[in-house]
Amino acid sequence: MTEPPEQVEQHPATGLDDVVHQRVRLGILTVAHQARRVEFGFLRTALGLTAGNLSQHLTVLEKAGLIAVEKGYEGRRARTWLTLTAAGDRALQDEVTQLKRLIQQIETGRPEPSAHCS
Repeated sequence: MTEPPEQVEQHPATGLDDVVHQRVRLGILTVAHQARRVEFGFLRTALGLTAGNLSQHLTVLEKAGLIAVEKGYEGRRARTWLTLTAAGDRALQDEVTQLKRLIQQIETGRPEPSAHCS
């Protein structure tokens, strides 16, 4: 009988989510995580984006089910707010976990104890 091949743990970078990891989207999710509800104009200013650029990123996050977008009025002014969904919160937490694993690997100069290298 032959033994099954050794299970090789993947590098932490392979666990990063392309939707979440993009710089602007990671910023959006982080701000949304810190606030119950965040207004479009605040995000645009805080992240230094144009309205069009922010809208494109919000569309990606909304289609992925990571944020909920609400449009309404505050007084006579049209406003757009967003909130982090439960899936968005999980995706952000998963991303942070993977980033921590990657940082640990860089700081220690070696893979995590469960990883094997030749």
